[in-house]
Amino acid sequence: MATYERLSAQDASFLHLETDRAPMHVGSVGIFEGAPFFDASGRFRLDDARRLVASRLDLVPRFRRRLMQVPLDQGRPVWVDDEHFDLSFHVRLTALPRPGTEEQLKTLMGRLQAQPLDRRRPLWELWFVEGLEADRVAIIQKTHHALVDGISGVDVAMVLLDLEPAEPPAPEAVPEWRPQPPPSEAQLLAETLVERATQPAEIVRTVRAALRGPRQAVETARATGRALRTVGSAGTSRLPFNAPIGPHRRYELARAPLAEAKAAKDAHGATVNDVVLAGVAGGLRHYLEHRGVAVDDLTVRTLVPVSVRDDSERMKLGNRVSGMVAELPVGEADPRTRLRLVSEQLRELKGSGMAVGAELLTSLLEFAPSTLLALGARLVPLQRTVNLLVTNVPGPQVPLYCMGARMLEAFPYVGLTDNLGLVVAVVSYDGQLGFGLTGDRDLVPDLAVLAEGIEKSVRELAEVQ
Repeated sequence: MATYERLSAQDASFLHLETDRAPMHVGSVGIFEGAPFFDASGRFRLDDARRLVASRLDLVPRFRRRLMQVPLDQGRPVWVDDEHFDLSFHVRLTALPRPGTEEQLKTLMGRLQAQPLDRRRPLWELWFVEGLEADRVAIIQKTHHALVDGISGVDVAMVLLDLEPAEPPAPEAVPEWRPQPPPSEAQLLAETLVERATQPAEIVRTVRAALRGPRQAVETARATGRALRTVGSAGTSRLPFNAPIGPHRRYELARAPLAEAKAAKDAHGATVNDVVLAGVAGGLRHYLEHRGVAVDDLTVRTLVPVSVRDDSERMKLGNRVSGMVAELPVGEADPRTRLRLVSEQLRELKGSGMAVGAELLTSLLEFAPSTLLALGARLVPLQRTVNLLVTNVPGPQVPLYCMGARMLEAFPYVGLTDNLGLVVAVVSYDGQLGFGLTGDRDLVPDLAVLAEGIEKSVRELAEVQ
C-alpha cells in the first residue's frame, strides 16, 4: 500500500521561497577530536561513519524520503520513501590541505552551504572534513528547512550523536530498511482533491478553536492584529546588507563563553537571549561604524524566530516556529543601557502575544491553495520590514560524541534571502555560545569585523556591573 506524508503549509513555503541564489536549507559545522575517526593505518573510517548514520535513520524516517509533487500543482507536495536511497550520496568525505586552517574551513563551509540540495533525493547532506589543524575533524551538515526547523534540528543532532564515546554498530546490527511504494500520480491527485474539498469545514474548526471563549476571542483577535501590523509596517532603514543577494556566501564564526552571558544576565536582570541580542546590537554598531554608516539613534529591525513546539512534539520534524520583530538599539553606545533596552522590549513583546498571533496566521496558511501559497512565498524576499534575522537555539550543555570523538565546538548556519544579506545564528553547546554569521559574499566583504564586534560586545556586558 502506498504511503505518504503531506508537507505543512509552512514547510512548503520554504520550497516556494527557494531559488538558485537563495537555497532554503539550514545547517551547522561541528569541530571534533580527530583521532577516533582514523584506523590504525591512518585512513578515515568512512564506511564506519556511514554505518553509524544508517543505524540511526529509523529514528528520523523522513531522512530517507524524497519530495513528490502533486500533478497540476493542485496541492502541497508530499514525502514518499526514496526507493533508490543511496546513503553514500548523503554522507561524504572531503579534506582540507594539511594543516587546514579555520579560514579554509570557513571558506569550504560557505561554498557548500551556497549550493542548493538536490530535490530528487532526500533533502540533507553530511560532510566529514579531514585535515583540520590540531588533528581535528569537522562535520558540515545541511538539511532543508522544509524538513526541519532549528529546535527539532537540535533533537536530530541528539539522535545522530552520542552522550558518551561509542563505536559504530557491527554491519549485521544495522536494521534492514524496506521502502514503501509511492502513490501513483492519479491516486495522489484524486486524494488531494478530496482533501481540498473538506477544507471549508476544517477552516471553521480551526477558527472556532482559536476563538474559544469570549476573553480568548478578544485576546486572539488583538494578537493577530498586532502580528499583521508588524508584518505590514514599513519605514525600515536600509543598511549595506539590505539589497538583492548573489549566489556566493561568506561564513564567519564568533565565540563567547556561556558563563559570560549568564553573568551579564544575572547582573542586569535579563535573559541569555537578551544578552545575545544586545551583543549582536553592539557588534552591529562596531561593524557599521567600520563601514562608515552613521549609527546615532539607529535601530535595526530584527526578526527573532520563536519556537512554538511543546514537549509533546520533541523528535518530530517539520516547522513549528513563529517570530517577533525587535528594534535593536544599535545607536546606544553604553552596553548596560543597550541590554536594558533590549530586555524591556522583549519582555513587552512576549507579553503582547505577538508570537501567538503570528502562529495563528501561520496555522491559517494550512488552508491556502498551493498556488497562492507559492505566490505569497515568492513575495517574501521583496519585504522591506526587517533588516536582519537573529536566531538563537539552546543546545545541549553536555559533551557529545561521534564515533568516540568529542565534539569540541558547534556553530549553526541559516541561509539568506533577497534584502536580507546578513543572518546571525547562535547555538549554545557545552558552555559556549557559537555564533554562525552568514553574509552575501559581495554585500558583506568584511564579515570578520562583525564577528569581532559581537565577541567584544558580549565580553563588555559581562564585565560591566
